[in-house]
Amino acid sequence: MKRVLLLLSLSFLFGQSKYPADSLLASSNIPIIHKIGLVPIAGWQRISYNTNLFNCQFYPSCSNYGAETVKKFGIIRGGAMASERVTRCNPFAFHYHLKLRRPFHDSDGRLIDPVLQKQLHKTQKSPLLAGMMSAILPGSGRIYAGRFLDGIMGMWMMYVVGNSAYHAIKNKRPISGPLFGIAAGFVYLGEVYGGWRAAKYYQNPGQGTEGTRTLDLRLDRKKSYILHSRNS
Repeated sequence: MKRVLLLLSLSFLFGQSKYPADSLLASSNIPIIHKIGLVPIAGWQRISYNTNLFNCQFYPSCSNYGAETVKKFGIIRGGAMASERVTRCNPFAFHYHLKLRRPFHDSDGRLIDPVLQKQLHKTQKSPLLAGMMSAILPGSGRIYAGRFLDGIMGMWMMYVVGNSAYHAIKNKRPISGPLFGIAAGFVYLGEVYGGWRAAKYYQNPGQGTEGTRTLDLRLDRKKSYILHSRNS
């Protein structure tokens, strides 16, 4: 744990242009309090940007998404939004992306998912109700919004982080206790936001002929990219 904290501190002191979050850390236009929230992201990018094991399926990547949310909305709201994205970055993301007929990033085939999403289809679900449901039972708002698998992942994430925080605090661990406690708080807020966002922006369009044809074209493009990657 001490080594992790040392890595994060060095990330703040020695920014490099190789890591996108560092440009925000070096910016004089970003408040210090926001930079504190960017330090863990900069530390993570020093790992993820130096290996292919942690390539993100989304565009922008989860770390860059998190850096953007913290920059725009601050630590609390931005951290909750970043946590919500991490929960959605699961094995079912591709399935939901195709179902919603969302675009792919042309250069690498990643799933385009911006911070400020557009409401492409009129929702039949209540974002407020979805958020309230997740406030009572994390993950249930996503399930109500039609994203059952994301809801299960949200419940699992809340359990894992919350349980870790509980045992760390119970065992009076001075470093991991507070860290896991803070992480659990962000995961909880992320689930509330995730329920709201799922009901607001991630509703399925109608299954018209034109939409189906577009979906097939995007699926063929994705398959071509996967085959090209395997053969290269």
